[in-house]
Amino acid sequence: MSEPVTGPTGWITLPDVSEKLGLSISKVHQMIRDGDLIAVRRDGIRLVPEDLVANDTVLKHLPGVLTVLHDAGFNDEEVVGWLYAPDETLGGNAAKALGGDLAREVKRRAQAVGF
Repeated sequence: MSEPVTGPTGWITLPDVSEKLGLSISKVHQMIRDGDLIAVRRDGIRLVPEDLVANDTVLKHLPGVLTVLHDAGFNDEEVVGWLYAPDETLGGNAAKALGGDLAREVKRRAQAVGF
């Protein structure tokens, strides 16, 4: 039996991401297309997990982890599920660990998922 998946602490809209990062909305869309940021639909609106946009930047290791998971065949919903699956060895979940000293471990685990 698998553990329940927990979600982000909050969600932010693409215009809010644009404002927070000081980028145009078209640049935010480009970041999503390029795999530097992830957005999923909730009630018809594309939202970004708030935890993944720290201060005025995207978490440093996020683009690499997104690329590895997408290359492993994960869709955006599955990527978010993987990032937020409970994992106490990562201090709560992979998304939380990406902002700290365990970021490289998250990247290593993402690479292991593909094999």
